[in-house]
Amino acid sequence: MGKVVCVLYDDPIDGYPTSYARDDLPKIDRYPDGQSLPTPKAIDFTPGHLLGSVSGELGLRKYVESLGHEFVVTSSKDGPDSELEKHLADAEVVISQPFWPAYLTAERIARAPKLKLALTAGIGSDHVDLQAAIDRGITVAEVTYCNSNSVAEHVVMMVLGLVRNYIPSYNWVLKGGWNIADCVARSYDVEGMHVGTVAAGRIGLRVLRLLKPFGMHLHYTDRHRLPAEVEQELDLTWHETPQDMYPHCDVVTLNCPLHPETEHMVNDQTLKLFRRGAYLVNTARGKLCDRDAIARALESGQLAGYAGDVWFPQPAPRDHPWRTMPHHGMTPHISGTSLSAQARYAAGTREILECHFEGRPIRDEYLIVQGGNLAGVGAHSYSKGNATGGSDEAAKFEKVD
Repeated sequence: MGKVVCVLYDDPIDGYPTSYARDDLPKIDRYPDGQSLPTPKAIDFTPGHLLGSVSGELGLRKYVESLGHEFVVTSSKDGPDSELEKHLADAEVVISQPFWPAYLTAERIARAPKLKLALTAGIGSDHVDLQAAIDRGITVAEVTYCNSNSVAEHVVMMVLGLVRNYIPSYNWVLKGGWNIADCVARSYDVEGMHVGTVAAGRIGLRVLRLLKPFGMHLHYTDRHRLPAEVEQELDLTWHETPQDMYPHCDVVTLNCPLHPETEHMVNDQTLKLFRRGAYLVNTARGKLCDRDAIARALESGQLAGYAGDVWFPQPAPRDHPWRTMPHHGMTPHISGTSLSAQARYAAGTREILECHFEGRPIRDEYLIVQGGNLAGVGAHSYSKGNATGGSDEAAKFEKVD
């Protein structure tokens, strides 16, 4: 039988939870556009439990082993001596999350002759060399929409956190201070500001809807223009390119996939188009931005703040400049892995595996690559090519206990 390798992030430092802050999860019936939630035949986990770490196993062990397959779960993914490398030669399926990606480079794919399915438990398959998967006829799939609203909520939190100077103000409390002037010297209202999203798909459009009640002016750019009725409903201003949009915005949020056309789209040159003192929020992919250009823009004051939930590579090395640059609000890629989102993407992963092992079609909205070409949602959102270059730097990460 086959081998399924599942790469997940480490358990909490204090051990896998024995209890949780809440007893259940809020219930949703469908996603906003009508797409149904994942529909596996069954699940072997409790919604609301921690599923994305090693001990959580995405709730898959009982199912995978019941079919006679070997199920390997590890957090060791980077470098030639990693557990992932040891199992590549026999792996039929590799599962990982965007938050702790198993980078499937062309070299790794070449060392995985039995690989048939690269499955993202979440959204975003740029950690797979899509061109190599196309050339090898490997299927690439992800659980589309499972955590889109989770990420959008995180974007709104980051926008408010930056503009209202929340994190430095909170830190004054931790230090025992009452330094009001220090807190408010960089604090503004979002009301009346202009905010623009690069891409207005599920996440970007949700961000705009959530920010509308704050009295902000809404802008967007996307290669697929929204219907006129949506533009009218939200009073949206459309821009043909990101470069056209940047000069109009006080806040820019990046919500587009990473592929060769978007890699380093925010760089020293494009940052010159931003209003001085603009805020940039990036929960999409770290490699959309030139790492050092962001740090320079914060140091010079061209950007007033940068909040990101995504890095490149992931995990980020200890010396990554985004850890220490001024006026940042970085988080370690947690936006899409709330306990609510985990229940959905664990169920979606189970659904995709059921289709794979039973020879049934995988939903189009989950497909990125199939049959030697971009497929399903992948044909709409991605480009052929490879965006994994430099991912070997993730091996430099050192755990902090």
